[in-house]
Amino acid sequence: MIGGFGMTQLESAKKGIITEQMRYVAEVEGIEPEKLRELVAAGLVVIPANPNHDIHRFTGIGQGLSVKVNVNLGTSYDYVNLEEEIEKIEISHQYGADTVMDLSTGGDLENIMRTLISKAKVPLGTVPIYEAEFRAAKEKGSFFKMTVDDLFEVIEEHGKRGVDFITVHCGITLEALRTYMNTSRTTGIVSRGGGLMAAWMIYNEQENPLYKYFDRLLEIAREYDMTLSLGDSLRPGSTSDSTDRPQIHELITLGELVERARKAGVQTMVEGPGHIPLNEVATNVQIQKKLCRGAPFYILGMLPCDTAAGFDHIAGAIGGALAGMYGADMLCYITPAEHLGLPTPEHVKDGLIAFKIAAHIADLARGNTKAVERNKIVSEARYKLDWKTQFQFLLFPNEARKIYEERSTKTKACSMCGPFCPMNIVENTIRNKLHNGKTLKIIDTEGSTVSSKL
Repeated sequence: MIGGFGMTQLESAKKGIITEQMRYVAEVEGIEPEKLRELVAAGLVVIPANPNHDIHRFTGIGQGLSVKVNVNLGTSYDYVNLEEEIEKIEISHQYGADTVMDLSTGGDLENIMRTLISKAKVPLGTVPIYEAEFRAAKEKGSFFKMTVDDLFEVIEEHGKRGVDFITVHCGITLEALRTYMNTSRTTGIVSRGGGLMAAWMIYNEQENPLYKYFDRLLEIAREYDMTLSLGDSLRPGSTSDSTDRPQIHELITLGELVERARKAGVQTMVEGPGHIPLNEVATNVQIQKKLCRGAPFYILGMLPCDTAAGFDHIAGAIGGALAGMYGADMLCYITPAEHLGLPTPEHVKDGLIAFKIAAHIADLARGNTKAVERNKIVSEARYKLDWKTQFQFLLFPNEARKIYEERSTKTKACSMCGPFCPMNIVENTIRNKLHNGKTLKIIDTEGSTVSSKL
């Protein structure tokens, strides 16, 4: 059953119905179910949940909720190893991914997707044009021979398989392409799906079918309650291309499509850049929220420099934390393999850890109650040298405990300071003096001695 009584989550919320998924998310987030329903009804929060997918952990994305993290995985033309992709799914679960995306472009795509959907305990997304391109190339000899029906048939199949959200590049119109071609860019179009769509449009001299037949797309999305993630085909692939006319032109179109989707009862979020220098991060978030009517913002990074290959997960986490603070709702992780190759399971782990930390930092900056309380508990436990409580509330307790035990000390503190731990040396000194009935002599700011017996 979709949402409540055969309706999407959005339709249910508009009719005042609090669905099972809404109750779950509300409890996890620590907000009232009715408040969450109102946010879903307004299109400010989405809950990707295709009824054909047996989700164990529903995810809410949007205003007033914690910042989420998505993990990309999937095969490539050169590397097809389903067992490795299953391992990446397991790592995603272990380290707290809120959603995952199957971006496979090599091998038996249908079998890979069905397997990953069956393994995913969180919402799973796809980019349908990847499979449509693969099929056209295999069956017709060229991607350019893909028909409009070919593309929509794949989208429908993804819904039947249980895909919870799909990235669809609806905003790259012929007008957007004209704007792009009249703009000097360092790195052109870097979106894989957006690039495929642009090339198809240019070759066939046709309008983007996802834009031209957007109502057809809405009908399919509504039937399976697939959340539309409106892709940013013209996102900047370098900091020198950031916040330029093609990027903003596309964003204006996506804002219009958000309104159409909401009226049709289809949940929608908007994808964002991309390579953005830190001084433009706040501006990008504010522009998206304004133009897209507060739709949840799902950002790819943001990556604030172009020169950190091998460590892009660190650079991206810096940009992501800042973007999250300013209002981005979900961060698409970046791994150390970004710009270099298909990530290994270890790369997935490193990238996810970096972005979970970034999301938590953003939550703390936004005053998220659970994040603030968690930090307070850890700080109090740290001051008391209460290791058990620290490990219970740290983001990654197993890794922390391993370091603590490997570099052990004979004292209660850690081996960095040992008996000279500043966490309690002052208090212990005061306590010992008072225990012996001695007077404390403290030097004030003017150099005078102030004596007191506490």
